[in-house]
Amino acid sequence: MKKNIRNLVTGGAGFLGSNLIDSLMISGEEVLCLDNYSTGQKINLKKWFNNPRFELIRHDITNPINLEVDRIWHLACPACPKSYQKNPIKTSKISFLGTYNMLGLARRVNARLLLASSSEIYGNPEIHPQAEEYNGSPNCIGVRSCYVEGKRISESLCFDYKRMHNCEIRIARIFNTYGPRMRPDDGRVISNFISQSLKNKPLSIYGDGTQTRSFCYVNDLIKGLILLMNSTYDGPVNIGNPLEIKIIDLAKLIIKKINPDLKTITSNLPEDDPIRRRPKIDLAKEKLNWVPQISIDEGLDKTISYFRNIL
Repeated sequence: MKKNIRNLVTGGAGFLGSNLIDSLMISGEEVLCLDNYSTGQKINLKKWFNNPRFELIRHDITNPINLEVDRIWHLACPACPKSYQKNPIKTSKISFLGTYNMLGLARRVNARLLLASSSEIYGNPEIHPQAEEYNGSPNCIGVRSCYVEGKRISESLCFDYKRMHNCEIRIARIFNTYGPRMRPDDGRVISNFISQSLKNKPLSIYGDGTQTRSFCYVNDLIKGLILLMNSTYDGPVNIGNPLEIKIIDLAKLIIKKINPDLKTITSNLPEDDPIRRRPKIDLAKEKLNWVPQISIDEGLDKTISYFRNIL
């Protein structure tokens, strides 16, 4: 009889974590969700509360925990600048101690661990697009460094545990992701633009709007994470949509979809905000047979529909 896989998802009540849990539960697996609700929300998991294959544990991963699991999806960490800059020391602790504790657990129970790393480790890149072999150009003492350096030390810890203790690790470098269950007030550009548009407010653009991002719809991202976890490849892999769009063009697209009469206003670009960001995903194609399927047009429609309901 096939053993049922027992999954631990840290940060499982958050945007990415709850969408991942949906996929794991639908596939018939067991899920333990760990979250302290600093940015996650219980309501994201409501549909699974009475399911015997699901367990919700309130816990801060800066403290160790002992559980019996087969796979650890380590997603816990505030991911938007507004959240992680609110308490940068706590953010650094989550990245280091949280990853250290999860790797210690993985070692004890012989579980495979997937780390949700970030494109932020590339900093304000000097190479475009960004491939996994690029070491990045981060500001290690700037206002974003708590998150940037946190992800870099998390990756370092993973590879040290692999080298010293033969732990099974997977590293996903996640680029900008959007979709249902984003918080309207999280400060990310797509949630900002949609929330402002639905409230008939002018859209706030930082800088001149010519800076670029590459946005991946959450369903595509989750498929990429699952393929990576199930693969034999243990080097870092970029997971993101290589379609690059200027922020001003994103604003115009959302305005067109919600209210063509809306205007934009500009303010100063935040410190260390990357000018260009686009993943090179050749490795994901080769090792995982993964490419994003959902267009920005379709993804925005789904996200706008979600925001209409919650606002």
